[in-house]
Amino acid sequence: MNLDINQIALHQLVKSGDSVLDMVLRDSLLPSNNRVVQEMMVELHRVYSAKNKAYGQFNEDSEFANAFKRCRKGNDDFLSFTRRATAGLRDELIKYPFAESGVLLFCQYRHLATEYLLIAFLNSCNSMRVDEQLDLSITHHLDINHVDIVARVDVTEWETNNESKRYLTFLKGRVGRKVSDFFMDFLAASEGGDTKKQNRDLLQAVDDYCAEANLDKEQKQAYRQQVYSYCNEQQQADECIELKQLSEALPVFNEKNLQQFSTEQGYDIADSFPADRPTLRQLTKFSGSGGGLNINFDALLLEKRIFWDAATDTLTIKGTPPNLRDQLKRCLG
Repeated sequence: MNLDINQIALHQLVKSGDSVLDMVLRDSLLPSNNRVVQEMMVELHRVYSAKNKAYGQFNEDSEFANAFKRCRKGNDDFLSFTRRATAGLRDELIKYPFAESGVLLFCQYRHLATEYLLIAFLNSCNSMRVDEQLDLSITHHLDINHVDIVARVDVTEWETNNESKRYLTFLKGRVGRKVSDFFMDFLAASEGGDTKKQNRDLLQAVDDYCAEANLDKEQKQAYRQQVYSYCNEQQQADECIELKQLSEALPVFNEKNLQQFSTEQGYDIADSFPADRPTLRQLTKFSGSGGGLNINFDALLLEKRIFWDAATDTLTIKGTPPNLRDQLKRCLG
């Protein structure tokens, strides 16, 4: 992966009481050309790029944004900027009952033609290690694969497009814990749009477009599959869905493409917006859970192996998966 680290700093917050977080601040930056440092950032970039993200922007009075601007202009050095930012995060985090110890990472890096500033709060995990003498010991490692307190600034977009509202991305917190709230307060940023709604509106426009074109079931599903393939590729590449680009890649019906249709019908779909994987899955799969049932199947199976009777609300499945069939046989004798 072509990833060039410019500057990277690590600091630590250590919980020493019910509402006390001590800071452990580094006196120097990490060496950007160190192999371990580079491998860590490549993995963090990969993990973050694969996650569903919300988009936002800095508030006008964001001290974090203003401090980074001073750093970019050479009026402050990167290490001092990160040390003060760590103190700011500590002051914000102690307001919440779920405050825990962790490592705060700041990294300014370039991937392809884009420059980024990534800020992540990483937890540590214990694991077992076997040494050269085949003795076991406990070691600590950063839990990068499960990082969920992280934000990234597209510095290139931020500095070149004054109208942009999506140069900042972040992960929303887990249900029941306002994890993202304190991080957004720390950054003094706000969400710049409803990603799920944009994706839902796209799906509705696709279905209505297929209906207006009088596509049969196979044609409609093939069209939905093409939409999903494009959106999935964009999501995997950490790129936004471009409505114009998507429309040009799809078949045209009734002499107007999907973008023209959505504009005529008054859909409030942005020209560019991030992909939301759970929403997009509805293009190719049916799924639902409740009452002890959890059902998930490919849309192509509907009316071939799976049939729904709306009058009786009955789902009939012809040909069960072998492992399910074996369980049923064992259970029912």
